[in-house]
Amino acid sequence: MNTLELKNKIIRKIDSLNEADFEKIYNQLLEVLNLETQYKLSEEENEAIDLALQVSEEGETYTHEDVVNEAQNKFPNLKFK
Repeated sequence: MNTLELKNKIIRKIDSLNEADFEKIYNQLLEVLNLETQYKLSEEENEAIDLALQVSEEGETYTHEDVVNEAQNKFPNLKFK
């Protein structure tokens, strides 16, 4: 199915919706379309990333095994891969 056929199929589906369902779909579609805008990090997020990079550069890192072991100790009922 090509792009034009897909667009027409979507339009037909939208056209067949009742008013309440249309409003739901419309709002969901707007949310999806608005996700295309670039996310802007807050100052707090930027600081957290900078700190994480600094700690990593200083060699203060954990292996995958370390993290899994700690998680298993904190949450013994969960299964980890």
